[in-house]
Amino acid sequence: MSEHEIFNLIIVAHKYFMLTPTDYIVDPILFQEACIQSANESMKTVINQPTGSFFYDPWVLKDEYKGTVWETLYNSLPVDKGEARIIVLKSKECYQIHADIDDRYHLTLKGESCYLIDLICEQMYPLNQDGVWYNMDASILHTATNFGRHPRIQLVVRHLLKQSKLIDPVAVSLSTTVTNTEGARFLFDSHISPWLNEANKLGFINNFDHSPIAINFNIERSKLDCLKNILPEEFKLI
Repeated sequence: MSEHEIFNLIIVAHKYFMLTPTDYIVDPILFQEACIQSANESMKTVINQPTGSFFYDPWVLKDEYKGTVWETLYNSLPVDKGEARIIVLKSKECYQIHADIDDRYHLTLKGESCYLIDLICEQMYPLNQDGVWYNMDASILHTATNFGRHPRIQLVVRHLLKQSKLIDPVAVSLSTTVTNTEGARFLFDSHISPWLNEANKLGFINNFDHSPIAINFNIERSKLDCLKNILPEEFKLI
């Protein structure tokens, strides 16, 4: 069995549920005030700011959100946090198929007939205003959809990536021949992000970063061929 096949078996073994409840709970009575305030927010509003590396160092709440309901909601998740966003999904909208390198915490503040959809197992997860923070395995190809009448409003927080210690690290850079930004992002998120998410969890990569022209990170030398095997032809590995 090849290295690539073994890696894929490990990924499959991890896949039980895309969305699982945590022990962190907030009083849903706060949601009404939050939803009133979010009416003035854009589709994706960042409420905290980095203290160092975007993906690895904890973020802190922005001053303008301190003393508001958002501080209470933010602090109800007592973990080191990455980027935290108020995300509004309008009625009758959905996202393109994608995965993410970092897992997410989800708190649904408002929603009607809204779902996260695991596109691999073809399973739908209802998004309820139950006051529970949910952990999302973002390595799974997924979408979110709003079949209801009103906007869906969530507070979504990125997990911080693991800064793993590699035995034989190799610095690599991924670039693409696709000139259209949306097209390049679609290919990256649907083909490469699932692999990167699992590689992060298994400790095969570190120092992940991105620029407008390339994705950069370190990888265990023994996993290079595995990465090459999953790259679309539109991407180049240096």
